[in-house]
Amino acid sequence: MGQTLVEKILSENVGRSVKAGETVVVNVNFAALHDGSGPLLVRLMKERGYDKDPVFDPKKVLFANEFGPESTREVANEHALCREYANSHHCFWEEGATGHVHAHVYESYLKCGTVCIIGDSHTTVHGAFGCFATGCGSTDMVAVTRFGKTWIRVPATFRINVTGKLPKGVYSKDIMLKLASIIKSDQAIYKSLEFRGDTIHSLSQEARLTITSMGVDLGAKNAIMETDDHTREFLRQMGREEDYREIVADDDANYERVIDIDATKLEPLVSKPHYVENVDLAKNCEDEKVNLIYLGSCTNGRIEDMHIAADILRGKKVAKGVRLLVIPNSRYVYHECLRDGTLLTLAEAGAMIEAPNCGPCMGVHQGIPSDGEVVVATQNRNFKGRMGNPTARIYLSSPATAAATALTGHITDPREVMD
Repeated sequence: MGQTLVEKILSENVGRSVKAGETVVVNVNFAALHDGSGPLLVRLMKERGYDKDPVFDPKKVLFANEFGPESTREVANEHALCREYANSHHCFWEEGATGHVHAHVYESYLKCGTVCIIGDSHTTVHGAFGCFATGCGSTDMVAVTRFGKTWIRVPATFRINVTGKLPKGVYSKDIMLKLASIIKSDQAIYKSLEFRGDTIHSLSQEARLTITSMGVDLGAKNAIMETDDHTREFLRQMGREEDYREIVADDDANYERVIDIDATKLEPLVSKPHYVENVDLAKNCEDEKVNLIYLGSCTNGRIEDMHIAADILRGKKVAKGVRLLVIPNSRYVYHECLRDGTLLTLAEAGAMIEAPNCGPCMGVHQGIPSDGEVVVATQNRNFKGRMGNPTARIYLSSPATAAATALTGHITDPREVMD
């Protein structure tokens, strides 16, 4: 009997064969915190008497800023707290940089086939590199940061087969929304979502990251994929091709459930308020007028996402009465989109361009909607209050659907405006 990808990665990590259901203590290969989880960790370290002790390996611990530039005195002081701890313990600190902690990790540090634990729920994103990656709270991050270990119950695996060529106007976000409509947010709790099939292998590495980032939003412990030439090329562009290795699944592994998705039959989708699994066709929601469009987040804030939106908006203008907020998810993405003119194209269409950060996705920074507003966002969650206002109504979509909606002022199937 073969092994699932998560069984393979964890078996290698602990030095023996493991299977779903076992509880194991794993060695953490990389750990990170951001300005939400980091301050809690620093205070817990002091409370438990670990604040003067070394971290398990300074070259494997990162502190990052997601809520920057600082908007309040309180946030500035939290950043200072983490900065002092990181510097005194010789950890990586993204000095002068803002953006998503996950982008910092996969752009600069992550190695294929490793165990990555971060103080943030969307850590599942790193499974696109064949890693076992999951988030945990600041209390568990104390053990991770100090000792480099944590416990894991090896999750059972859902195998998600996605096959066929994606139609025009359909993207990896639509794949994930389709899956959400199938398994909802409660059927995959503490499961591993293993994505397979020729559609997945045809996707760029950036598109794959959209899928794995939303694993947790469907209740999963982690999401994971095989690695291939797309993975190698991404790491080569980051100057880290040596961190690539091939991670391949076994066809005869024991899967708890197998789900087949025919990509050729997919259409542009949206997730309607106030649940990710509340999925409908974009064309069925065209009566919904929209006030705010948000292009960004750890799910859809990469170069490819910006290019998709810019291609739709080039030479055109955002509809009257609509605000388009664009936030690249890392400094690298920001710089590349500056160099190739993408941000200028978006700005000329009427977009507001902000420095890399979480923006309104967490509801604590730039772009929070006003009472009763309707938002189309490329982020990953749309429950009440997610964007800082419980009276706002949030639709989730791909960058293409978001850009098309920005042009018309109402939810729009992107195929209607694509050349």
